[in-house]
Amino acid sequence: MKLPITIALSLAAALALTACGKKEAVPTVAPLTAPVAAVVKIGSVAPLSGGIAHLGKDNENGVRLAIEEANAKGVKIGGKKVKFEMLSEDDQADPKVATTVAQKLIDEKVVGVVGHLNSGTTIPASALYNQAGIPMISGSATNPQLTEQGFKNVFRLVGRDDQQGPAVASYLHETMSKLKRVAIIDDSTAYGQGLANEVAKTLRADGVQVLPRESGTDQTVDWKAVLTKIKGERPDAVFYGGMDATAGPLLKEARELGIKAQFAFGDGACTDTMAELAGAAAQGMVCSQAGLPVEAASKAFLDAYQARFKMDPILYSPFTYDATNLLIAAMEQAGSSDPAKYLPDLAKISFDGASGHIEFDAKGDRKDAEMTIFTMKAGKITPLAVIKGGKTIAFADFLKQNAPAAKP
Repeated sequence: MKLPITIALSLAAALALTACGKKEAVPTVAPLTAPVAAVVKIGSVAPLSGGIAHLGKDNENGVRLAIEEANAKGVKIGGKKVKFEMLSEDDQADPKVATTVAQKLIDEKVVGVVGHLNSGTTIPASALYNQAGIPMISGSATNPQLTEQGFKNVFRLVGRDDQQGPAVASYLHETMSKLKRVAIIDDSTAYGQGLANEVAKTLRADGVQVLPRESGTDQTVDWKAVLTKIKGERPDAVFYGGMDATAGPLLKEARELGIKAQFAFGDGACTDTMAELAGAAAQGMVCSQAGLPVEAASKAFLDAYQARFKMDPILYSPFTYDATNLLIAAMEQAGSSDPAKYLPDLAKISFDGASGHIEFDAKGDRKDAEMTIFTMKAGKITPLAVIKGGKTIAFADFLKQNAPAAKP
């Protein structure tokens, strides 16, 4: 059938319009976005409250600085960009709290831990990290027991008390020609007792009379009864194993009671805070640190710490900074943040850090750890000598030879 020409033309026009109205769908392309970086959690544990919170915060600052720097660099692990996150916990310098927060970090799936600060908290917590297979590096715990447990995941960056104790004891014996009788006090903690034991053992071996041991606690600030007893013994020197929060009051009260003996301390009381707590009584005290002093840390670290926190490092932060960077470096080498995969790389690592060159022995102790002897001068602890490989080197000479502060 033929349509009238007008109808045919109308149909043709309608079909043409319909065809023009239909446009094929163009597939949309999602905008390009950067892949989300995997989050890698590193735990930091230290006493952030209580009498030694200043030391704990210093430890935390070292971890924080290292993590912020790593994130700024855009570290990749196994070819993939990662973002490091610090999970910080306050163990209050209490062994029971330490195990509680250790388990919390394990449950949070941290891949490594920097801490704890005190030996008395680090040792019990280390057993939990060992069970979980999580690498742990302490930048401050000095009790030998920590690395004598046979745990393959536990490391430390400072020397041991069986190195530090002999160092400070030998220094006293070498520099005090009339040293015959020494009184020793401890704070009843694993750290304080352990260090005091090593000092006593070394002094006895050198022929020095060690008086019966006196003790307080890590909370003692009234030492008058102990000191009155010691005054009657007329010692030439007094050594205290404990932290600065208790050592400061002890030293101040000793001078108020008229005790003129030379006072000596370990690293826990080898801080400028002693001058704040003991006042003028701190002048001339002798103390040791189980490692190089803050002044000997790399200039890059010292400058970065000052810029970030608007203060100078106090004591252990160069070591916790290095501990964090060691964990990260081991992950990079292994190409994995899985603790089981990067732990072998950590154990055999060779690393130049803020505190010098770092390698670990089979126990997890730092090889060739130095000891430093200080005195208090004008309100500041001032390095006198470094003891390395059994040799005593004047601090100025040591800096000229090989301290990392000379390096960028």
